[in-house]
Amino acid sequence: MSDALRYMPGFGGHFESEAVEGALPKGRNSPQRPAFGLYTEQLSGSSFTSPRHENRRSWLYRMRPTADHRAFVAYEGAPLFAAPPSSEPLAPNRLRWNPPQLPEGRDFIDGLATMLHARQPEQLEGCGVHVYRATKSMERRVFVDADGELVIIPQQGGIELQTELGRLEVAPGSIAVVPRGIKFRVALRDGEARGYVAENYGLPFRLPELGPIGANGLAGPRDFETPLAWFEDRDEQTEVVQKSLGHLWTTTLDHSPLDVVAWHGNYAPYRYDLSRFNAIGTISFDHPDPSIFTVLTSPSNVPGRANADFVIFPPRWMVADDTFRPPWFHRNVMSEAMGLIHGAYDAKAEGFAPGGLSLHNLMSGHGPDLDSWRKASEAELKPVKIEGTMAFMVETCWSYRPTQYALERAQPDYDEAWAGFPKAKLP
Repeated sequence: MSDALRYMPGFGGHFESEAVEGALPKGRNSPQRPAFGLYTEQLSGSSFTSPRHENRRSWLYRMRPTADHRAFVAYEGAPLFAAPPSSEPLAPNRLRWNPPQLPEGRDFIDGLATMLHARQPEQLEGCGVHVYRATKSMERRVFVDADGELVIIPQQGGIELQTELGRLEVAPGSIAVVPRGIKFRVALRDGEARGYVAENYGLPFRLPELGPIGANGLAGPRDFETPLAWFEDRDEQTEVVQKSLGHLWTTTLDHSPLDVVAWHGNYAPYRYDLSRFNAIGTISFDHPDPSIFTVLTSPSNVPGRANADFVIFPPRWMVADDTFRPPWFHRNVMSEAMGLIHGAYDAKAEGFAPGGLSLHNLMSGHGPDLDSWRKASEAELKPVKIEGTMAFMVETCWSYRPTQYALERAQPDYDEAWAGFPKAKLP
């Protein structure tokens, strides 16, 4: 589908696309009589008066207005998705999970399981982390998240996102971002799909500032792709499942709501191939903080402190002289939820499998396990390329709280990963 996509010239750019020639009005946003009897609708992802560089909105020209729906009622089909955090006091332990064994026979919505919460959606700050397993495509139903934007991270099996503004194929090794409030359906490309979802309740993700790195490096704006207009003209019952204020709700329409024939603006879904990330590192000694691997960031109201960062640890060269090369032992004021898409993570010898998850909340001491520490300490320091791996982290300034489902399935012996380190020998 690469011929149906175009590069984004940068976040804040403006796009226009029409699936039917003449559907997009010229020179004005809301003409009195839109072409073909279409309905004009503005979709705003920021307040109307946000500064121009922060203002996100798109104008949609659709076959029926979104307002045309009956009352929502509680949805009970996804018992593990949107589960609240555990009410029990949370010990400051490091936590890790094996890849979840979620049931078969479920689509993307019903195959989601919530693992971690950092604050709640109504606070307009924080984020959540979910895992999913889907063994069938979504049929005659769509999902919309009013609580936050979604970063969908396939780990196994490709998917196609059919959204109001177009279609995106997303394979493991790529991510897709669906902004808050945009309806979409997930179709499977390979019969089964597993992965992760990060849900951002705060300011929308954007590229981090590069500072002294300069104009180039990390994730390049031209490598983010947004779809062309596409629509469904289906007069058939379609279920809409909506996440709102931490709960799931459902209503049924007599048509498909994926009926946007044309659109223009800067509020749209997009995808990014993680292999295009230009990793930056040292060429002398020591190595920089992991913030150097940030793909996308959601700022908080404190300058320099992220509400949420999406960070990756991709293939890269390690060349630093007289330097402990894996992530060092550390404590910090950010909470780290880490997943593994494929390969092995260089700071853990075993126990962290693709599809798994770990949590190191703020000020929890962590770093390499004993075997990884010993191997790195004794290694001959010559240039080495880390290959065949892709790990990621959803880092936040807030503390994560696991759900009861997550707590009951945590590895019971994760703290043993740091057992057995020898005591330093002083002169």
